[in-house]
Amino acid sequence: MDRSVLTQPTRPSRRLLSLTALFALVCAVLLTLTTAPARAAEAPAEPAAEPTRIMALGDSITGSPGCWRALLWQDLDTAGYADNVDFVGSRSPDGCGFPFDGEHEGHGGILTTGIVRDNQLPGWLASADPDVVMMTLGTNDVWSAVPTTTLLDAYSTLVGQMRDANPDVRVLVAQILPMTPAGCAECYDRVVDLNAAIPDWAAGLSTPESPLTVVDLWTGFDTATDTGDGVHPNEAGWRKMADAWYPALTGVLDDLPTAD
Repeated sequence: MDRSVLTQPTRPSRRLLSLTALFALVCAVLLTLTTAPARAAEAPAEPAAEPTRIMALGDSITGSPGCWRALLWQDLDTAGYADNVDFVGSRSPDGCGFPFDGEHEGHGGILTTGIVRDNQLPGWLASADPDVVMMTLGTNDVWSAVPTTTLLDAYSTLVGQMRDANPDVRVLVAQILPMTPAGCAECYDRVVDLNAAIPDWAAGLSTPESPLTVVDLWTGFDTATDTGDGVHPNEAGWRKMADAWYPALTGVLDDLPTAD
């Protein structure tokens, strides 16, 4: 027997080399697939945009229970805004027959001039930190025969405090509801005078950084059918209020700068 045949090393076939290379390639691909998700999990998530914080500021027409706010929130939810807004304030939601985002700053019996006198707004603003304020104030001042000029001065003080807390705050100011309460025959005309003065006052105070928007709650509101006492809205009145606030508020929301 020829021993050279027995001792000669065996060379691997080209077929075997090809299979080995293919196996190595498959292992490399599997290793990449199993490690990629781990790297993806380590990547920082995109920060979520903060919701727009909205404070409803007013008296018993805003609170107690102020279910126009509930209807307004329901309308915002239906239109797809609700996930991007947060109603804020120190007052808890009121019972209006269905769940809604109901925190607010509506204080029954309060006067605009009283808020200024007692310096109450800065504390409320510090706690709620609103981006938008919906202000419905003046009913109790009118009922107390506070002159229109005095009331507008109080409005100006409140807007200044809002801007001290947030220079870019958007302020929506209501031309308030008509009033025909028993024992105040002059109230109706006082409201007419106040509402007539609000647009010029707002135009003089509005700025590009912090615009003031006037919201007409007066037009189409009838104290005989939309209130129970000539002052406080009933269910029909709440619906009219929500319908008046909705285009004004969504117009502001649509105009707010979006996060990068």
